Amino acid sequence: MIDLYYWPTPNGHKITLFLEEAGLDYAIRPVNIGKGEQFAPEFLAISPNNKMPAIVDHAPADGGAPQSVFESGAILLYLAEKTGRFLPIEPRKRIETLEWLFWQMAGLGPMTGQYGHFNVYAPEKIPYAIERYTQEANRLLRVLDTRLQGRDFIAGSDYSIADMAAYPWIGVYDKAPIELAPYPEVRRWHATIAARPATQRAYAKAKEVGPDAGKPLSEEEKKVLFGRK
Repeated sequence: MIDLYYWPTPNGHKITLFLEEAGLDYAIRPVNIGKGEQFAPEFLAISPNNKMPAIVDHAPADGGAPQSVFESGAILLYLAEKTGRFLPIEPRKRIETLEWLFWQMAGLGPMTGQYGHFNVYAPEKIPYAIERYTQEANRLLRVLDTRLQGRDFIAGSDYSIADMAAYPWIGVYDKAPIELAPYPEVRRWHATIAARPATQRAYAKAKEVGPDAGKPLSEEEKKVLFGRK
């Protein structure tokens, strides 16, 4: 059994995508980030950066005590190694997959997140910040679109943790959508993943856990998410 500390965000979706694809036994432990549950001492004990997702694996491969893992990329890598799935064994294919996993962690996620913050959540419109992160989000989409030319998935013909990491960060912000028409390969790839039964199950979990997720944030929620010291 794996305990998944989760809230319906792009980083949270990464882990339910893997767990549903792999058919692992897991239980969702909701962490309502709008209410500040990510700051609870018991959560900080497994995720000291006060971010979700995090997991606790009660049956780790070494047979020892439960293993906790925080950071979504580290969780995907841990689960791939635990199951032997969605990460190639062949060394060159493995490093290729990891390159794109870390590309998402260091680039697509943070830059798209900043795009969303300054376009949707910031208390004032800062033209420089909006332009800066809009340009960077589009640059990263061009990188991904180029990468997908002639490939079914990011690392080649097989679906991998690189795809699971990147997929939830495409088309995140309904109030400030990024135009995807210039990126036909991204649109084709995204539609393919969206049609997978495991993807549909993963996103159904999101609606069960946080039916109000994605709705406008209250001032108190904004304070918790963006202003807590």
